[in-house]
Order: sequence, then structure tokens, then C-alpha cells
Amino acid sequence: MSERESMEYDVVIVGAGPAGLSAAIRLKQLAEKNDQDITVCVLEKGAEVGAHILSGAIIDPIALNELIPDWRERGAPLTVKVTESPHWVLTPKKHLTLPSIFLPSFMHNKGFYTGSLGSLCRWLATEAESLGVDIFPGFVAADILYDENDQVKGVITGDMGVGKDGKARPDFQPGMELRGRYTFFAEGARGHLTKRVIRKFELDAESQPQVYGLGIKELWEVLPEKHIAGRVIHTQGWPLKSEVGGGFIYHQENNQVSLGFVVGLGYSNPYLSPFQEFQRWKEHPSIRPLLEGGRRIAYGARVINEGGYQAIPKLIFPGGALIGCSAGFVNVPRIKGTHGAMKSAMLAADAAFAAIQKETPSDLLQDYSDNFEKSWLAAELKNARNAEPAIAHFGPLIGSAIAGTDLWMRSLGIKLPFTLGHHPDNSTLVSKNKAKKLNYPKADGTISFDRLSSVYLSNTQHDENEPCHLKLKDPSVAIKVNWEEYDSPESRYCPAGVYEIIEEDSKPRLQINAQNCLHCKTCDIKDPTGNIEWVAPQGGEGPNYPNM
Repeated sequence: MSERESMEYDVVIVGAGPAGLSAAIRLKQLAEKNDQDITVCVLEKGAEVGAHILSGAIIDPIALNELIPDWRERGAPLTVKVTESPHWVLTPKKHLTLPSIFLPSFMHNKGFYTGSLGSLCRWLATEAESLGVDIFPGFVAADILYDENDQVKGVITGDMGVGKDGKARPDFQPGMELRGRYTFFAEGARGHLTKRVIRKFELDAESQPQVYGLGIKELWEVLPEKHIAGRVIHTQGWPLKSEVGGGFIYHQENNQVSLGFVVGLGYSNPYLSPFQEFQRWKEHPSIRPLLEGGRRIAYGARVINEGGYQAIPKLIFPGGALIGCSAGFVNVPRIKGTHGAMKSAMLAADAAFAAIQKETPSDLLQDYSDNFEKSWLAAELKNARNAEPAIAHFGPLIGSAIAGTDLWMRSLGIKLPFTLGHHPDNSTLVSKNKAKKLNYPKADGTISFDRLSSVYLSNTQHDENEPCHLKLKDPSVAIKVNWEEYDSPESRYCPAGVYEIIEEDSKPRLQINAQNCLHCKTCDIKDPTGNIEWVAPQGGEGPNYPNM
């Protein structure tokens, strides 16, 4: 097998999302300001920057204003300002609009921007490259490099040309070592290397378990007379009952509407299908008319951090840091994470640059951790800390009242003397004998759709002759536990139809259709025994979202 080549950088960044790109830009800005030379590279597992980016999105530009104050003049693709932001409570037949006076001021969206986060990341990438950042799309960070003292010293990119049997094919190319004085993990929610770093350095020893929601999104082109640029709507209630979640409808540019549905993965019924709940939601009498006469042009899914401030792990480890959604800087009640991801990245970049300038740089970026606690980001997350767990513990009705009261009191400077905790998402399912089976209506192919036709719109591709990137720690558990006790919930919670129970010699067998995988990470989170592990496939594979 060929020997690995290596490249040396001051900072290696894993992930070209808003966090990774913001860190790279900030580092280069500081170098330019201080007349210093600093080398930075960004690895992106998608085929191009933005290929794996999925968000609603409504963007609070506070962090972008700090990073690139003249972003409007420089042509950033944020052009549609939010003009109205009603909040709907859905019943099966109608909606009730929650008066905005009931929401604290920091929950309002007017004046923020709605658009494609993928497009924003592509623009950030051009800004980073103009400053001299090396960006490598199509290269997955497959493993972590450590030195003799167990300090992180970079990453190894994935080998290319490995067959399904695990052996090198004729087109085999070994991965490369990218070595850095500091390594930032900006993989997004549930990053596979982030998991390893957290486990190795016990970064979550003093934090609550991280919990997640599964966000499923479609992009529609609607009739011009139905489009109101800048109108954004959030919904709660139907079709969910006791589960955490809700929907969104964002009128963006070019008669396009971004709409989607988020289901908290702490739900208990193994027969619940987040995908099917989304399809039902679109059929609501207040939503279906918007879509009639239009056409669906894109589909995707991704998990979202919902643990809040109390679930953020320790941010630093010897040789690097966690930034963005790798750590979990999402403000759940505000339904925003981009500004938090960018701010965390800037704080980490400041700490790394300062350390690199020292003659004997420390292996721990303590300034990053300390300055986060002093930042507006920490203050914002602390105010929102009880919103998600209140609803998860007490249900949508009572929980929303408790969450609202807590948010209002904190916004008024009244700090309640408690912080609610979380239960891991894979610990909440009840057995199939205690669960009610759910019958979902058949897709009509006009407003509602099936999973396979949806996956087609995500442009997902994987080489069929490569090792499966969805690993079963113990293959027997799929039948002995998941099928026998829970009736195989993975066949329903996966939004891409990856997991399927088939009959073979009159016995059930789990078939994994890995080529459908959207890299949403739901299976890595929700599997009852933690038996499914998502690892990175070859670089450049997975979905290829055009403007999600």
C-alpha cells in the first residue's frame, strides 16, 4: 500500500459550513492585519462547498456583521429581508395565529434575512479563498492524527478506491495526512470525528446529553400570485401530539418557498415516521393551497442540535477545538444556529491566532473557552436553556407555557434558579407492545410524496463498490432487539428509506440501502441500543444540494 503524503498547516479545519469558513476567514484577516503569515486549510466532504448544507434558513446577521462588515456591498447572497413572521398553532382543520406580543423581542424575525445557507457558504468560500485559504472539497476527514502525547495534530483524509470487500481496487489512492498546530472540528451536528474527540477527552463529562431534532425540508417553486417575498411562518401543534416539533414556511426569492418540518428525536412511539408527519403537515388546509399549482424542486434532511447551553461539551482539547454545530450552538426557541456557529468560530480563531504568535504556544486554547462564556452568544443561549426541555418534559401545552414564562422572565433579567436536563434520544422509545400503530395516508404525488422519489431530488450518490458507511456493531441486534422489541423503528425514522426489513428463508433480515443515505445522522442518534454507527464514505459522496 502506498505511503501517505502529508501537508503542514497552522490550522486545519474540518468542514466548510458557516463555522469552518468563518474561522478560516477570521484567521486570515488577523494575519493580514498583523502583517503575519498563517496557513489555513478547510476540508469539505461534499462534492463542492454547500453540497451538504441544509437549513431553513432565517439568518440573524449579527456575526456576519462582525466578520465582514461590508458583506452587502461585497455581494453576499442575503437579499430577502423578513417582512412578517406570524406564528401558527395548528388544529386538524385550521390555524390560530399567536399574537407577537406574547413573544419576547429576541424571538422576532423582522429585519433578518431568509435564503439559502448553501449559497451563503459558497460565497464565504470565495471570500476565504481570496484571502489565501486552501479549500479541499470532495475530501473527507476519515481519522484523527495524534502525537506521542495524545495531542491532536491534524487529520487523515479518506482512502479512495477501496472495494466493498475492504480491499484496494486498481484505482486505489491512499488518504493524505493534513497536519496542523491546531485542528478545528466544524462537522455540523453529530460529526463522526467530533464524537471520537469528545469520547477520547471526555469533553461531555460535565454537560447534559446532546439531543436532536430531525429537520426535513423541501424547496418549492410556487405560483407568483401566492408568493410574498419575506413572509416567514412557523407552526406548532398538528399533526404532532405529545412530540416536540413544528413546521416552517419561508418565502424566499424567485417565487421559491422553503418549507419543512422538525421532529424532536426524543419521541417515544417506534411507529412514528418524521417523514410521513411532514407529508401530512403539507396537506393541512392552511398550507396545501400555497403549494397547489407549484412544483417541488429539492428535498433534503439533517439533524439539528437541540440540547442548548447545558448540552455544550467542553470546547477545547489538546491541539484543537470544537466550533459551530459540532459543539451545539443552536438557539432552539429562536430556531437559529448560523450566527452562533459563526461567532464560535471567530472566538476560536482569535484564540488560535494569539497562541500561534507566542514563542511557546499552549496546546489548549483556553482563551476560546473563556471568551465564549463572556460573549453575547453564551448570554443568548443561557436565556434559552429551558425552552426545549420544558416541552420535552411537560408536553406541548404545559411545556410551551413553562418555556414561554421562562423566556420572558430571563429576557427581563429575572434568572430562574434551575436548568432543566435531557434524556438521550435513543433511550425514549417504548416497546411495540405498548405503542399505537400509526396509519399514514398514501402520497398523492402532487403535494405529498414517497421517500424514494424525494431522495431522487437530493442528488444523492454513493459508489456501490465501497465499504458500507453505516456500521452495525453487532448485526444480530438488528433482529433480536430492534425488530423483536421495537418492530424496526429505523425503517421509519430514516427519511431516505435506507433501512428495510426483508424476508429471507422465511426470516426477517435488515437490508441497508446505503446508496440512499442523506448523511442526516438520525440512525446514529436514535437507534435504541446505539448499534448503528455512521462513518464517512468516500469524499464527494452523499447529497448534492443546489441551493438549500
